[in-house]
Amino acid sequence: MTIGVSKFSDFEGQDIFDMLIPHKKGQYALRAIYELAKRMGEGPIKISDIASAQAIPRRFLEVILNQLKGSGIVKSKRGFYGGYALAKPPDQVTVGDVFRFLQKDQNGSSCIACVAENACPFLEKCVFSSLWRDVKEAAFNIYDETTMQDLLDASEAAGAGVN
Repeated sequence: MTIGVSKFSDFEGQDIFDMLIPHKKGQYALRAIYELAKRMGEGPIKISDIASAQAIPRRFLEVILNQLKGSGIVKSKRGFYGGYALAKPPDQVTVGDVFRFLQKDQNGSSCIACVAENACPFLEKCVFSSLWRDVKEAAFNIYDETTMQDLLDASEAAGAGVN
């Protein structure tokens, strides 16, 4: 589910709603990690298999997985029998781990609550900044408490053969 919102609030370089419902990159990264968690123990999984199973554009997935290699969440193996695998068990990888790693590349100097992308006129005096900080903290509390194993278990309990 996505929310059709234009640039509403900029929070540490990202739209405030991205913390709750991330853009495609975050969604695709999470889906890719989930697929690797589902296939844990099968050896390296080819990008084309992950892309097909999770409906992710292959070129975009290549970039995302290459970035995630630096996180310690995924590992790769080159060659004909190569591919990607989780570097840790699914119960040790949280949604928060994935999102934080992807956000580290973003500019954190933007105003927390301003619709202006740069040069906020209310910098350090904004009544809304604590609200958005609380929203981010609440969202990440949930993300940090949710592991890939939790998602696998929820999928199995729901009988979800999809994803």
